[in-house]
Amino acid sequence: MNPLTRRHFLAASAVAAAGTLTAPATAHGQEGPEEQGGFDAERYADVLDLHGTPAQAYPGDTRGNNPITVFADLGAWHAYALPRPADRPGGFTGPLYLAQEYPWWLSDGLTRLQLTEQGRPLDLGAGAPARGTSLPGLLRLAHDLGGGLALTLELRFAGNRTALLRARLTNTGPAVRTLAAAWTGRLLRPATGPQHEAPRLVAAERGVEVRFAKVRQTWDYLTDGTECFAVRHARPVRVVLSADGDEHRTELAEPVRLAPGESRHLDWTESYTFTEAEYARAAKEADTALRAPERVAAEGTARWHGYVTRATEGVPAARRRTAVKCVQTLVTNWRSPAGRIRHDAVTPTLSYKWFSGVWAWDTWKQAVGTAAFAPGLAADQIRAVFDHQVPAGSAERPQDAGMVPDCVFYNDPATGGGNWNERNSKPPLAAWAVWEVYKRSGDRAFLRELLPRLTAYRDWWYRTRDHLGEGLCEYGATVDPANASPDDCREAAAWESGMDNAPRFDAAGVLPNRDANGTLLGWSFDQRSVDLNAYLAADHRHLALIAAELGDRPAAQRLRTRADRIDAAVRDTMYDPAGGWFHDTDLATGARLTARGRGIEGAIPLWSGTATAAQARTVRRLLLDPAEFGTAMPFPTVARSSPSFDPAGYWRGLAWLDQTYFAVEGLRRYGWEQDARRTVERLLATAAGLAGDGPVRENYDPLTGEGRSSTNFSWSAALLLILLRT
Repeated sequence: MNPLTRRHFLAASAVAAAGTLTAPATAHGQEGPEEQGGFDAERYADVLDLHGTPAQAYPGDTRGNNPITVFADLGAWHAYALPRPADRPGGFTGPLYLAQEYPWWLSDGLTRLQLTEQGRPLDLGAGAPARGTSLPGLLRLAHDLGGGLALTLELRFAGNRTALLRARLTNTGPAVRTLAAAWTGRLLRPATGPQHEAPRLVAAERGVEVRFAKVRQTWDYLTDGTECFAVRHARPVRVVLSADGDEHRTELAEPVRLAPGESRHLDWTESYTFTEAEYARAAKEADTALRAPERVAAEGTARWHGYVTRATEGVPAARRRTAVKCVQTLVTNWRSPAGRIRHDAVTPTLSYKWFSGVWAWDTWKQAVGTAAFAPGLAADQIRAVFDHQVPAGSAERPQDAGMVPDCVFYNDPATGGGNWNERNSKPPLAAWAVWEVYKRSGDRAFLRELLPRLTAYRDWWYRTRDHLGEGLCEYGATVDPANASPDDCREAAAWESGMDNAPRFDAAGVLPNRDANGTLLGWSFDQRSVDLNAYLAADHRHLALIAAELGDRPAAQRLRTRADRIDAAVRDTMYDPAGGWFHDTDLATGARLTARGRGIEGAIPLWSGTATAAQARTVRRLLLDPAEFGTAMPFPTVARSSPSFDPAGYWRGLAWLDQTYFAVEGLRRYGWEQDARRTVERLLATAAGLAGDGPVRENYDPLTGEGRSSTNFSWSAALLLILLRT
């Protein structure tokens, strides 16, 4: 186990001391024994529909979206689903695994259990169709074989590289049953591409393994030739491979004898590792789990009890299943340290090809929601981003000291990664995230650790993005090989806002920023952005809270004074009295850019506390107006009155839950609690799938509530989890 992962746990254990990848006995979020009674996991059965079986190795549709929602835990890099009722019985769907940065299906079911009695195969659905259920922290398959014989399969994670699978055979009939058991599975091999040759199924002493060849296909498949997927059985087995080498039959060496009224277990583990060192540690992790599977189950139950208890605290009963859905979404998207990701982190979604990295502003928002049930994980995902903050004295990027990259992945550019991005940063919400995590954890050491990094990040914004040196900033681009032309810089600046194709940037240009010696520091949009400066005002206030908590009251006062100055500048220059809304302003003339229409960024001054009471009233009126932002699904990113409004446009009219969160919190900040409650009620009633077993979506059609873009989206789940208390 990476020692930093231990911050996720309340205490160490013998398992952790053994140096394995297994979660310690008292895992992060686990309650004490006195609090474990009465946890009714069945109440939260199937909060997400996890049923599906792939037909091909590539998991996505033509746009890279995987239609099958999966389950993972403890930061594992592989995941599973439940078979549909009509699919072949006897095992779970998968695994889905990450080829460093890209999800692929290894099999439609790599370890399906088959049973025979006196040489005759048993029908696993003879008594009733198999029933698949997802519960907090585990998957379950129940098979009724008829004649008093039942089979139940359960899958849970024993650590950040290993899943534990248990098959319980129960004989309630009057006669002794003697059963032979075997597991079968076949690789889903892609038809074309270098990845076609990558996986290789081999027989091992305790089961089967899939070894992977080295493939460096930047945009589709990345392996180093050291990856391995290993199946290890607790009991002796014999393995036979098919002639083409893609299918296995793993037979239990001795039959299982079941007396009347008796149950027996067959246990095995499935581990996915990237390096030889991880392989060795995962072997120990698997052995530990197989020696004490009941302990793994008890630890998992207790840990998830803690998650669910904290996540549902203060949430009305009718919304608690949605809260658990949010938790399950975030935990499945949790990735433990691997490659260049040095701390546990939460990725945007495992359900979309391009989103298995760690984005900065996603992380700030995800951490706030994750802290509600797992503050240790929330803290570590912030660390995962700051691990790659540009240090002072950087030889490669001296002008960017303090800058936090947009996103980091398993591979950086030096190791062949194409998704890593340092051409821009993301909106400065880090101090808010750190403070919100501290409110849950009470860990002052975390504040002391992060304050210098947060301060350096704040300073970077004013050094490289304040074109006129006036204390107001613009989104922009870094000095980076990817920013070779004005169009490149303009694209990077839009990405830096997080609102990539928002209409407010349609006519924007970029300007170079230089220091007193003429050294290029980066580029700025030729417009000041209202959300950026409201975020920076909030950033100063949160830095002041941190400084005060650490005993530096003079620094806290200086930060509050600076926040007040930013507030005044935003109020005086960016608020349009005629239209009652906040807008970006032209850098050259100072004119408010009202002709581009109203965008949801104009509500951020309510969240930050920047607006005056009178300004907040006019913003409230427009937020609630059905002809503006008060749509069936609140709130679109562009007002319906805007000529650019497109209810299907990414940042041109779709409703995003993070922006809804900021607007709702803004309403609450200025005292409109009833408006905030009604908005959340409308959101929950309109957003497709939230009240049922559908996934949390990246964004939604504001007129119909139809889910759009990626499924199982982390920042939506994180901030929805907070909104459910409203």
